[in-house]
Amino acid sequence: MSLVLECEAPPLKEDESGAIRIGNSRVLLELVIRAFQDGASPESIVQRYTTLSLSDVYTTIGYYLRHPQEIDSYLKHREQLAESVRQRLSNVQTDVNLIRSRLLAQQQS
Repeated sequence: MSLVLECEAPPLKEDESGAIRIGNSRVLLELVIRAFQDGASPESIVQRYTTLSLSDVYTTIGYYLRHPQEIDSYLKHREQLAESVRQRLSNVQTDVNLIRSRLLAQQQS
């Protein structure tokens, strides 16, 4: 009996916004990689994100271990995007607070 070895592509799909998701789920690559970096086992990751399959998590972690620079670069880019969104929301929130303060002041006058 001989074993047939096949190359399998990682179960990673880029969505329309540029985010990479795992398998047929909406779970982001960064969530799985950060959980793994924090010491979570593939089994506990699947328990946390029940739409993932165990084989997809193992394959994704294996891909990360073989391509750490590329994944780390992607993660850094995603963190930069998240920070820019936080900044924009912070600016909007400040504007909303100013408007609220003015409206409250007008009501009290």
